[in-house]
Amino acid sequence: MYLTSFIHRDELFDIAERWFCGHLRPNDGLRLTQILICDGFVLGETLASLTTYLLQSIYHEPVRRRRIHLKGELREVICRGSGVITERELELFSMYRMNPDFYYRETPVDGVMCLDGEGQLVGLYRIKRPRRIAEKANRKIANWIFNVVQSKAQQMAAERARKFGIPLEWLLTPESEMAGEFIEAEKAISQSFSEGSIRFDREALRINDVGGIKIIADEEQLANLEKALHHDANLRVFDKESFDGCFRAKSLILESSWDTENVFRKYKECRCWQRYLNRGIPESDLMRGLESLLQEPKAAINVELILSNFPDLVESELGNSIHEERIIAQRDNRIYQGYIPMNVEFVLEYLFAVGFSPEVHIGDLPIKLWGRYLPDTLISHVRKLYHLPVQDLFC
Repeated sequence: MYLTSFIHRDELFDIAERWFCGHLRPNDGLRLTQILICDGFVLGETLASLTTYLLQSIYHEPVRRRRIHLKGELREVICRGSGVITERELELFSMYRMNPDFYYRETPVDGVMCLDGEGQLVGLYRIKRPRRIAEKANRKIANWIFNVVQSKAQQMAAERARKFGIPLEWLLTPESEMAGEFIEAEKAISQSFSEGSIRFDREALRINDVGGIKIIADEEQLANLEKALHHDANLRVFDKESFDGCFRAKSLILESSWDTENVFRKYKECRCWQRYLNRGIPESDLMRGLESLLQEPKAAINVELILSNFPDLVESELGNSIHEERIIAQRDNRIYQGYIPMNVEFVLEYLFAVGFSPEVHIGDLPIKLWGRYLPDTLISHVRKLYHLPVQDLFC
């Protein structure tokens, strides 16, 4: 996973790549914790500043921020409406109020709502949760591995065709034999991981939306904002995608520098190190500031900017394109669902768990890409990181 919203993305990528090959270094746990503290704080402060900057260019008035931890908090605010309410919106609001628990109210979210003077939602920014990052990395790595395995299987078929002295397109292979070749190719890739001889394609595993901003306005305001972004010397728009199906919005990937002086000052003035006291690092080290955690950081980060009008926002949270349903569909529509991509997700979840836990020293990697595990295995090892007792019914 190459998380471009992080300033230590290269170092994090290198650690993850080594872990996929089963190679653990003694200071990995400590360094992961330092990266997640430092990069998370930098990303959060940059999102806050950038969102304020974008909203001021549209609304020209102060906004009030409200931290949220559950999707239900967001959906309650949306149901207050905004301006003229359509019949469709009234229908969706009514359906939500009749059975709010049907709408994934307890979905955790690490976000901040931006409200205008009347309490209407005008913006939102969030940092993708570790579980969702692991899932997205799973899909990207699964697609990459699938192409590698498929290429390996095709090489095996080409070799058989050469033995028969015929072109590959003339080769008729029974379905069972094709499946067998794919399994053998998968085993060969697993062996490459265990030997540490495989290297990931960094660009193929790029994830640009760990940090995300959503701006809600009318079409004219959004068009003017998008036009202004392309002429903003402090920002660079390097990717754009429009969604016109059930989910309607425009997505832009922005590259933004981060204000080093402001971030460092905020960390110390607000005594922000106190929120990290349960992460296995002495308070005296945390009080020294973020400067001590930096190791060749990037000067700019990438964030996703979603431009949406209010009716489309309502559909994405309460209607035909509800966000959680899209997540479930993504999980069900994976091209490659072998044990390797599942292990990729387990390794990444464990990686984040180490970085958030009070344990900074780990003696071994409990998940190997070439092994086979149940989710219970991961849960058990995560509990150990938090020094929680084993959940057994036997005395």
